[in-house]
Amino acid sequence: MTIKSNVSLKPFNTFGVSATTKYFTRIEKIADLQTLLKNPIYQQTQKLILGGGSNVLFTQDFEGLLLYNNLKGIQKVKETKEHVWVKANSGENWHQFVLYCVEKNWAGIENLSLIPGSVGAAPLQNIGAYGVELKDVFKELEAFDLQTGEIVIFKNQDCRFGYRESVFKNVLKGRYFVLSVTLKLDKNPQYKLDYGVIRQQLDAMNISKLSVKEVSNAICIIRQKKLPNPKKIGNAGSFFKNPVVSQSFFEKLQNQFPDVPFYRLDADTIKVPAGWLIEQCGWKGKKVGQTGTYKNQALVLVNHGAATGKEVAKLARDIQFSVTEKFNIKLEQEVNTI
Repeated sequence: MTIKSNVSLKPFNTFGVSATTKYFTRIEKIADLQTLLKNPIYQQTQKLILGGGSNVLFTQDFEGLLLYNNLKGIQKVKETKEHVWVKANSGENWHQFVLYCVEKNWAGIENLSLIPGSVGAAPLQNIGAYGVELKDVFKELEAFDLQTGEIVIFKNQDCRFGYRESVFKNVLKGRYFVLSVTLKLDKNPQYKLDYGVIRQQLDAMNISKLSVKEVSNAICIIRQKKLPNPKKIGNAGSFFKNPVVSQSFFEKLQNQFPDVPFYRLDADTIKVPAGWLIEQCGWKGKKVGQTGTYKNQALVLVNHGAATGKEVAKLARDIQFSVTEKFNIKLEQEVNTI
C-alpha cells in the first residue's frame, strides 16, 4: 500500500468542492489496515474514512490521513425458504449492491434504490427512503478497531439505530472502519408502497404484475425527477433531516399552516418534510453566488460549478435560520461537515 501526500479531494466528494488532504491511502484489503497501525503517519495524525463521498462537505483542507475505502465483494452467506443473508464489503457502491439483490429478486432494500454512497456508510447513517430504513433488514457488520486492530462484530441492537443515526455517529465516531455489512432479505416480497408517490408512479408505469425490480425502477424514476445527478450538478442529496415533532407541536403548526404535509410515525410523533419548510421560506431553486438549492427539490443544496465548501455551509446556516424564524423548527444537517 502507498500513502500519498497533498491529494486533491475534488474527485472524491459529490459536491465537487475543492479541498486537499495532507495524506491519502486506499484500503484494498484488511491487511492494509493492519499494516497502517504500525505506520508513524497513521499513529501521529488525525484520520478520516471516506467511501462514496456523497454525504460530506469539505469546508477546508484535511490535515490528517484520509482512508479511502475500496473493499469489494458480495456473497450469499445463508439461505432458507423465506430469507437470504447477503454480505457486502463496505467499499461496494450502495446502488449497485441494491441492483445486485433486485436482480436476484431478494426484497427489502428496493425502496433504497439510487441512494448515493457506499455500503459501509449505510449503517453509519441508517440510510432510509420511502418508508424503509436500513435497520429494518440489517443483521450485522464487521468493523476494524482503528485503535487496537481488533475485528469486532456489531449486531443490530449494538448499532443503536435511530433516524439517520447510529452509535458510529456519536460515541464511537471515528473509532471503527466498517469492513462488511450483512443484511437479511426476503425471498417472498412484502412491499412498502404507501410512502410518497410510489403507487402513483407504479400506476403511471402501467405495471400489471408487481415485482422487486418494478418497485426499484419506480423509486429510481421518482428520485431522478427530484434529485440532480452529482456528475452534472455537485450535491450530496438531502442536506437536512426531515424534522420529527410531537403531536401537540404539530397541531399548533397545522393551525398556522393548514397545508403542511406530514407523515405520522406513531401516536405522538410526526415527520414534517424539510423540503416543504425550506420551500415555504422562498429557497427552492434560489441561486446564491455559485451555490443554491435545486430547482426540483429545495432540500438539496447544490454547487453550480465553482462554489466553495464554506459558501455551501453558509447557505445551509441561512436556510436553517429562516426555517427556525418562520416555523420555530431547527433543521438538523444530514451531511457531515469537515
